[in-house]
Amino acid sequence: FTGGANGPVGRLLGEGQGPAAEAMLIRLAEMFPGRLYVELQRHGLDSEKRIEGALLDLAYTHELPLVATNEPFFATENMYEAHDALICIADGAYISQTGRRRLTPHHRFKSAEEMRALFADLPEAVDNTLVIAQRCAYRAETRAPMLPAAPTEDGKTEPEVLRELAREGLEVRLADHVYTEDMNEEARERAAHNYRERLEYELDVIEKMGFPGYFLIVADFIRWAKEQGIPVGPGRGSGAGSVVAWALTITDLDPLRLGLLFERFLNPERVSMPDFDIDFCQERRDEVIHYVQQKYGEDRVAQIITFGTLQPRAALRDVGRVLQMPYPQVDRICKLVPNNPANPVTLEQAIKSEPQLQNMIAEDAAVAKLVEIAGKLEGLYRHASTHAAGVVIADRPLVELIPLYRDPRSLTPVTQFSMKWAEAAGLVKFDFLGLKTLTVLAETLDHLERRGVEIDLLNLPENDEKTYEMLGRGDTTGVFQLESSGMRDILRNMKIDSFEDIIAIVSLYRPGPMDNIPSYIRRKHGDEQPDYLYPSLKPILDDTYGIMIYQEQVMQIAQELAGYTLGGADLLRRAMGKKIKSEMDAQRKVFVDGAAARSVPESKASDIFDQVAKFAGYGFNKSHAAGYALIAYQTAYLKANYPVEFIAASMTLDIHNTDKLNTFKQELDRISIKLLPPDINASQASFAVEDGAVRYALAAIKNVGAAAMEALVAEREANGPFESVVDLAMRLDTKSVNKRQLENLIRAGALDRLSPNRRQLYEGAEIILRHAGAAAQERDSKQFGLF
Repeated sequence: FTGGANGPVGRLLGEGQGPAAEAMLIRLAEMFPGRLYVELQRHGLDSEKRIEGALLDLAYTHELPLVATNEPFFATENMYEAHDALICIADGAYISQTGRRRLTPHHRFKSAEEMRALFADLPEAVDNTLVIAQRCAYRAETRAPMLPAAPTEDGKTEPEVLRELAREGLEVRLADHVYTEDMNEEARERAAHNYRERLEYELDVIEKMGFPGYFLIVADFIRWAKEQGIPVGPGRGSGAGSVVAWALTITDLDPLRLGLLFERFLNPERVSMPDFDIDFCQERRDEVIHYVQQKYGEDRVAQIITFGTLQPRAALRDVGRVLQMPYPQVDRICKLVPNNPANPVTLEQAIKSEPQLQNMIAEDAAVAKLVEIAGKLEGLYRHASTHAAGVVIADRPLVELIPLYRDPRSLTPVTQFSMKWAEAAGLVKFDFLGLKTLTVLAETLDHLERRGVEIDLLNLPENDEKTYEMLGRGDTTGVFQLESSGMRDILRNMKIDSFEDIIAIVSLYRPGPMDNIPSYIRRKHGDEQPDYLYPSLKPILDDTYGIMIYQEQVMQIAQELAGYTLGGADLLRRAMGKKIKSEMDAQRKVFVDGAAARSVPESKASDIFDQVAKFAGYGFNKSHAAGYALIAYQTAYLKANYPVEFIAASMTLDIHNTDKLNTFKQELDRISIKLLPPDINASQASFAVEDGAVRYALAAIKNVGAAAMEALVAEREANGPFESVVDLAMRLDTKSVNKRQLENLIRAGALDRLSPNRRQLYEGAEIILRHAGAAAQERDSKQFGLF
């Protein structure tokens, strides 16, 4: 197309440059031989009317086809006002503002009949829209998953390398985590038999499904991350149920000991791509992505795009601004709309459930207009951004498969296809999640190492008394997954004393399963008898006192009671979750018949099927819960045994969150640990440990900046403490610290050791900086030999 009035030809015609417009048209025709159409638009704009005659003359002169188009910015005419508001939101303008960008009510989708009526004098121009549509018809090709070649050596195949690494890795795991000192050789062999058998079964399934390369790729970048000292999570999601993943150190959870099922991850009866959820230290996650880019090619690795939508409150605030409504009024309206990301409500739902909002709409036309426009904009895509975790790795340049997008906030290319369509195009997704808690754990271990204490998080005492006492008191500020007020109440009532309890509570504390928590607590304390549904199911439900909590239990019940394979049991679990009647009826028959073959009465089998089906809709993946529970136990252990180091690390990771810092300050007061004030000669840029107390971080002072404080600390550590204000002025780098930063350091008391008179220092901040500047100039002059 040549474009409308704003196209290169139309713009030149509008400016009265006829010859230049014709030259441009000829150039375009040469660039796109047989494919160039002269575009005509009739939105009622003067700019279009002025140039239409000239466009027709040029088209006929050069024998170029015409095409009639209508630019649609919104669906129907009644969306015009809302779209006009959207333009104002984008441009930072007001509805009432003159001279701003505007469209017309005609910039909408028009039917074929409307377009034929509008261009009745040029029917061939309308006909050509169909010709172009047919010439441009394209659908992105759907491909089977494509993986790059995994790292192999000596001409070995991927399956051979996987088997070799997995078998070697399993023996290391057995030596480190399964064998005990009191085991003789025979006992060790018995203990190892089940692991080796499970490993070989998994390897056979992985090879049959064609996924050895996937495991090798994941194992490679996790191994690299660990070699660089980048904290990696123990594994969560269903991948933690794989012994192969455990042997390759992709995960750190022993699947057999915890009763985790491989078929929940890879079902041999339902082929789908494996999907490891991998947590990395959020501060260093990008290093791992960069390693993958370097290994497989920067043109073959990309993050996945995601689209942010306009939420009800945001839509109300944006529309209220462009309508120039008073901010307090809009704020009151917004606060009547529930804001719960876990259970979002639409604006329409909020109005139906809130009488006060209904009254405001009925009584005030401006509010009615606000709500009407915001309701039409709600849910529209607001911006493109990068998915929090998803990365794709291809076996060829990505531009051969999908379009790419450059996110200005990311150094990595981004797919223009969202996750669903990127996978349909044959790309395989890997999850690189950033988890703050891993950074807290690493920072805590660094603090401990500085005083000669070394902790191995994968070999912590399993039943640490101090840890479980602390959890039983509900003292869980900063403890991963366990610090909400509701969770604390449960911990106090439950008095947990095992890792299985932590897994259970992580799984139960959700809408639906939460109803089982009182019964779980009563059964744990012996106040209620467990119900195992059927005697043979006791080993499956014993750890959870007869209460079904995990999806894996559903699968094991189907296997034990009705003879399902674990793969078939996973299909049953999925069917129960979907609750499609035809599938449920078919599965009920299989379940009941299988149970009957094992001498289970039909009525009892049918009753158990109903109970399992009721639970399956909200059952939790135990592999996922176990990964989270392990991190929860690690943070709880460090807090219970090394509270100073743990809280200092936690405060550093929330250094700019005033509310969280205040919460940790209260926690320090509660457990009688001092929080020492900021001190230019004692504080680090981050929170530090000092003689059994936490020293306040310089970078936590408002408006001073982490980089400036790091430079200040570096100067102090290189050349000794600042001895006086004069000494500070002589050594201060004015390129790093400005007047405002220095004033905030003074106000926070960071310079009290140099001079206790804060007011005097504050008023003399500019003089200090002038002296610092003069001293720096003198140092530079000496450096370049001017003196």
